[in-house]
Amino acid sequence: MNNALLIADSGSTKTDWIFVAPDGTQVRLQTDGINPARDTRDIIYNVLYHQLLTQMPSPVLQTSPTRGVKGCDFSPSPLEREGVRLSVFFYGAGCIEPFSQSVRNVLKELFPNCTVEVESDLLGAARALCGREPGIACILGTGSNSCLYDGKDIVKHTPPLGYILGDEGSGSFLGKSLLNGLFKGILPESLKEAFCDKYNLSLPDIIGRVYRQPAPNTFLASLVPFIAEHRTQPAIHDMLVDAFRLFITNNIVIYGHKEIPINCVGGIAYQFEEELRAAAAAKDMQIGRILRRPIERIVQYHLYEH
Repeated sequence: MNNALLIADSGSTKTDWIFVAPDGTQVRLQTDGINPARDTRDIIYNVLYHQLLTQMPSPVLQTSPTRGVKGCDFSPSPLEREGVRLSVFFYGAGCIEPFSQSVRNVLKELFPNCTVEVESDLLGAARALCGREPGIACILGTGSNSCLYDGKDIVKHTPPLGYILGDEGSGSFLGKSLLNGLFKGILPESLKEAFCDKYNLSLPDIIGRVYRQPAPNTFLASLVPFIAEHRTQPAIHDMLVDAFRLFITNNIVIYGHKEIPINCVGGIAYQFEEELRAAAAAKDMQIGRILRRPIERIVQYHLYEH
């Protein structure tokens, strides 16, 4: 029996997939994001059936129009006819029980007789960052998250509490800090002028975007490019370091392992590595591995098993 892998790293906006054929060839795919805490079973099904299956390499995984349709009888899949054993590993935002069951059910329906595992994006980050070694693993993207990992599973987790109550160090938190500093006069007036020129947003506009329109966390995170553009200004540098120091204080220190490096995945950690390392040093801790995206190293983790 030949082995093949299909691995997903899913956020709320997009899902990165890598299919590893029995000969080791890797094919990268992308679909819309899947978040079972937000998406219905039908939305998940449509993304997987209409976007994923239509991209799968042929002939091994080419799917007939009736595969996966309820009530249809169909012959064994090309996978089964070729004697290939497929294992599907899906890591995603919102993939905690009971929500993850909907993703698991749809994958099992579309890939019958295959091994299917659905896990959180945090466990995916931990396996990408630490492999089979214990460590501290964090996500710093639009939101933030962290855990203590024993080399296989998450053993301790600080709840991030979302963009209103927590998510320190995240893109949404940085956007909130920027607006707070600009409109309360904490940051220099020259920065406020540059911001208003760039975005053409008044204070009422911003209040409306945050309090009256959907996805305010995404709006706040969309302001990160302005922060990056002005990161050399002392006030912005200090704001960044303070945000990451607060993330470490509120989420990492509680694990009680100051000797263990903090490993991070996500665009915020990748883009602001210098400030993140400065914040860790201020807490007498160290930053270890930083990855922009975890999927390549998640693939390596599972290839080791196969």
